[in-house]
Amino acid sequence: MNVLIVYCHPESKSFNGSLKNVAKETFEAQGDTVEISDLYGENFDPVEKAEHYKNRIDLDKFDPLSEQRNAYKTDTLPDDVKKEIEKIEKCDLLILQFPMWWHQQPAMLKGWFDRVFVSGGLYTSKMRYDKGYFKGKKAICSVTSGAPKATFTKNGRGGGKIEVLLKSMNFSLHYMGFTVLPPFLSTEIQNKGFTYMSPDKFDLHLQETMNKLEEHLKNLDKEEPLNFPGWDDWDEFGIEKL
Repeated sequence: MNVLIVYCHPESKSFNGSLKNVAKETFEAQGDTVEISDLYGENFDPVEKAEHYKNRIDLDKFDPLSEQRNAYKTDTLPDDVKKEIEKIEKCDLLILQFPMWWHQQPAMLKGWFDRVFVSGGLYTSKMRYDKGYFKGKKAICSVTSGAPKATFTKNGRGGGKIEVLLKSMNFSLHYMGFTVLPPFLSTEIQNKGFTYMSPDKFDLHLQETMNKLEEHLKNLDKEEPLNFPGWDDWDEFGIEKL
């Protein structure tokens, strides 16, 4: 199996970095091939802008989707975007490793979605959802948060259930054709100076969390994918059938 880990954290020594390493080591120990896109480490530009396109179709006005479609058609996509697309095309499993910032993914990861999932190439009006470009591939979000797990309830101070907080992101993955697995949540991941635990207990907690991720990844085949609607669930206007 080919695995792609898209890792989004500005500090390589962070716990997110440790979880990324755990995933890599777990799959490689099973004989799988692992590639890593280190967005901060590779200085990926998350901002979609006219400067990315050398072969513009409209020099007076920048329409991102039109330029994406043209660049894909003429094989003039930016090199960094081409590189990411090639990695996704090769993978069987996409892992997105990131911290929860302001109840969503970091802006750089959102920008990765904006730039890499190019219009006209990786999705069209018909090539979406259960007929998406990446149909047959799986995706999972591995997320960290400083809040305790018990706070991730409907009205808890974590902001809601993790599946609800990540629904838009997971729906975007479904939009692209991925089979989306439930997110893996690592909680109470903080700097030692801010944790409620003693240093020894905190170190033990981090090790237990890494062990849980390793075990979870070894048993991904047992995970029931998230349930999203598909084309057969909507009428011609995209409205849910009664």
